[in-house]
Amino acid sequence: MEIQKQFSQLRLYGMSRSWQALQETRRLHELSLTEGIELLLQAEEEERINKRFDRLQKKAKFRYQASIEELKINASRGLDKDLLSTLATGEYISKGESLLVTGATGCGKSYLASAMGHHACAQGYKVAYFNVQKLLLKTKMARIDGTIIKLLEQISKTNLLILDDFGLTHLEHQQRLDLMEMIEDRHGKASTIVASQLPITNWYEIIGEETIADAILDRLIHTSYRIELKGESLRRKKQ
Repeated sequence: MEIQKQFSQLRLYGMSRSWQALQETRRLHELSLTEGIELLLQAEEEERINKRFDRLQKKAKFRYQASIEELKINASRGLDKDLLSTLATGEYISKGESLLVTGATGCGKSYLASAMGHHACAQGYKVAYFNVQKLLLKTKMARIDGTIIKLLEQISKTNLLILDDFGLTHLEHQQRLDLMEMIEDRHGKASTIVASQLPITNWYEIIGEETIADAILDRLIHTSYRIELKGESLRRKKQ
């Protein structure tokens, strides 16, 4: 019990639980010193990975609890197995590449974006998930209370920014500038997922103001993967 107590005092909770399990199953004396240390270190590593994942997941504030494994991969829906396998490696995040997801209402865009975000958290990346309208309202309030610089810095430090429901309304001038600053801060350094029910060809009009639209779309589109989801609403199917 003294050893287990020391593990807890040192906050080695994975080791503590593993030590207790070894004692309860009477495996403790069957292992060599090297085997025992390896087992305890593995338990501690898994404990810390799981805690980090939980912490990153809560901070991201996803719309859905989703996973890549639960996605219904079907070419007729626009989901390509090879592309998803490539994205699952997480290299697009480390390279600062974008993922643009389009499709009709209810076809699973937000779920797919959430699944990619959860997977990124499992890989140790910092993720932030926002509905675009709520994010732009947040930036507006931050300008009023003087915390806009802090907010933009927080967003820029995330490895993966997920912008959901882009294009529901046309952007106002300050909203365009805020969005451009977010995208500019991330260009070539951090990844962005944009989910929209509008085809990419319509995004220019939604952003408005030619110079700003060019700047935003140039940074998003030229180094991006694209998924165009097809088929009838998945929400309708569940009813």
